[in-house]
Amino acid sequence: MSSIQPTREGAGTLAAEFVDAIWSGTRLSQATKRLPAGVAVLASFLMFSCGSDKAHTSSPANPAAAHSATSVSGPQVSPVTAGAANAAPPASQTGGFDGARAYGYVAKLVSFGPHPPASAAIQNVQKYIRSQLEGFGCSVDEDDFHAQTPIGTLAMKNIVAKVPGAGRGIILLLTHYDTKRVASFVGAEDGGSSTGLMLEMARLVCKDKKQPNSVWIAFLDGEEAQLDQWSDADSVYGSRELAARLAVSGDLKRVRAVILADMVGQKNLHISRESNSTKWLTDLVWKTAARLGYKDVFVPRELEAIDDDHLPFLHRGVPAVDLIDLADYQAMGYWHTPEDTLDKISPRSLAIVGHVILESVKELQAKFR
Repeated sequence: MSSIQPTREGAGTLAAEFVDAIWSGTRLSQATKRLPAGVAVLASFLMFSCGSDKAHTSSPANPAAAHSATSVSGPQVSPVTAGAANAAPPASQTGGFDGARAYGYVAKLVSFGPHPPASAAIQNVQKYIRSQLEGFGCSVDEDDFHAQTPIGTLAMKNIVAKVPGAGRGIILLLTHYDTKRVASFVGAEDGGSSTGLMLEMARLVCKDKKQPNSVWIAFLDGEEAQLDQWSDADSVYGSRELAARLAVSGDLKRVRAVILADMVGQKNLHISRESNSTKWLTDLVWKTAARLGYKDVFVPRELEAIDDDHLPFLHRGVPAVDLIDLADYQAMGYWHTPEDTLDKISPRSLAIVGHVILESVKELQAKFR
């Protein structure tokens, strides 16, 4: 795929300026995924209402310079995008999951700028994720490891929030937080949306009373290929690391189900049934979505196999499902381009997917009681 030359300011810079102004003043098979990039020009407007007693340190306008100056404190705010169609429903209508708050986390992640593995920026993202999880009262484990990649050995880190259960079972939720090694690529949808969603998920489940099974939420590094062309050897480093470590520790056999979220926040979201995913688990999620009234988002069509972070678990015999809308984002020309920016994200989409995952976890708790 030919390189893309941005014709405007970096998306991370714009996102940082939006966020700071508001706070301060007011995988189909990877071969099929390489479609030509389109250009979209949209404007986003963010409106935050303050809800934190923590001071925010403004990010520099240049995200490359933000690595030491950007605060890792999270947004205790409720953002709203222009357009009623994309506004998040009240959290009371989505099981307590706050789509507006999840959108705020996405905005903060985007404000760090591009953050591929082993970059200075990703270290701030890691600090931010951990600080949020600890603030929610989660028990947090970190796994620092070194991945052998085509561009050399890279330091990577998985971050896992663990909510203990009464029994031995584990329900594992996954997201990746790294961005593709592409100039000016901030990954608002690809990496940002699912990570913001899982931060909001952690806020809820970490304060839950003890359930039959533990819930672990893993924030994975190194999902993206370090070269342009995806390969089995150059991809899903964090997921492979986590699955291998769980196998060695004996915890893998305790995992009852894996739910992966990846690219779940775009406007006009349509999530199809991914054909690699475990059928009974896919059925459970889609039935839950239908019960909640989201058939327009969790659509019944079958999607061809996608290479993603669920594969290392499927290969080890663990049931897993991938929730992703890659096809629509490709068709619009945003995927893996500098156009994957915050204005493409819908708080409503985040709220819907978060609600479905939250209720699906409850279904799994009942199934494996």
